[in-house]
Amino acid sequence: MPRKEPYKGFEQGPIRPPSEASSLLIRVTRNCPWNRCTFCPIYKRAKFSLRPVEHVKQDIDTVHKYVADLRRLSDGSGRLMQSDVHKLVDHAKPGEHQAMNAAFHWFAGGMTSIFIQDANSLIIRPADLADILNHLKNCFPWVERITSYARSHTIARIKDHDLNAIREAGLNRIHIGLESGSDQVLEMVHKGATKETHIKAGLKVIQAGMELSEYVMPGLGGRRLSEDHARETADALNRINPHFIRIRTLAIPSRAKLFDDFRAGRFEKCTDLMMAKEILLLVENLNGITSMLKSDHVLNLFEEVQGEFPDDKATMTGILRAFLKMAPKRQCVYQAGRRLGIFSRLSDMEDPQRLAHAENTCQQLGITPANVDEVVDELMKRFV
Repeated sequence: MPRKEPYKGFEQGPIRPPSEASSLLIRVTRNCPWNRCTFCPIYKRAKFSLRPVEHVKQDIDTVHKYVADLRRLSDGSGRLMQSDVHKLVDHAKPGEHQAMNAAFHWFAGGMTSIFIQDANSLIIRPADLADILNHLKNCFPWVERITSYARSHTIARIKDHDLNAIREAGLNRIHIGLESGSDQVLEMVHKGATKETHIKAGLKVIQAGMELSEYVMPGLGGRRLSEDHARETADALNRINPHFIRIRTLAIPSRAKLFDDFRAGRFEKCTDLMMAKEILLLVENLNGITSMLKSDHVLNLFEEVQGEFPDDKATMTGILRAFLKMAPKRQCVYQAGRRLGIFSRLSDMEDPQRLAHAENTCQQLGITPANVDEVVDELMKRFV
């Protein structure tokens, strides 16, 4: 008989989507069961495991206790006296500080959403996940959204009635890393899914009545497969029509396996200019959908290339074309300014002070059209 795993206290995993910044993070699984994607540096050399359901419930109960204290102390106003906060901290039980911090963070964010960690928590038994979700609803009945990451390969294998039961228990949004709709790209980066698997999984999520976020990674095909990557990804998304399409520009940190191919010259990384053309090709080929395109990540060059299809398509393509028509020196200033936090959007270049700041910074750091992509690569590693 296997030895029962002892409870070691509240746990949180290393990542969550940017859209879940204010969510309560509840760790149901540890790390990633696939863990072979060459572009991903997360979870490497970390063993995947399922957390016992009773441990997850204990985490939830501990957070619930502190949330109840915070709600009582705030008297419904949402505001806390500093003395009350110190009192809670001083009287926290040993080993509960992380749960208490999670409760404080969630309380400050409005307590409307919960994110289930880690990379693919739908891999657990559907009945176990439903049990956890029901416990969350019992403890926090006011919550509006409960979400999770999931792999297409896993979703495609879940029976429809089990997926419906999970939705009825409270899971109402799933984040899937589509990355690409090109089978050539998916195989090259060891994604462990095909285009058809992605489409099948996406449609299953929607049919189960849940919101679906599909993540797309511009640049993942490299220079050789850039066009195929854009066209095939657009085709897959057109067939799925997810609620959200989220852009995540490729970065290659040294701890990702893809970095070895990049350093050896086997993978030719796209420049920002190439990725802008690729994103334009992607958006141009997104047709017949009602998805919301989101550019909600610091790695993305164009924060404002977002909107709802079909109404905002022309605006989005217009921004990309405007950048592509710029002179190389002006493109360089925007690239550097965006990654240094001077610009958030292309229109910020119309602000004389911001523009002067970016131009002076480029001059001081020696950033030119010839080396800007190398500089950008280094800057992007800070956020991966």
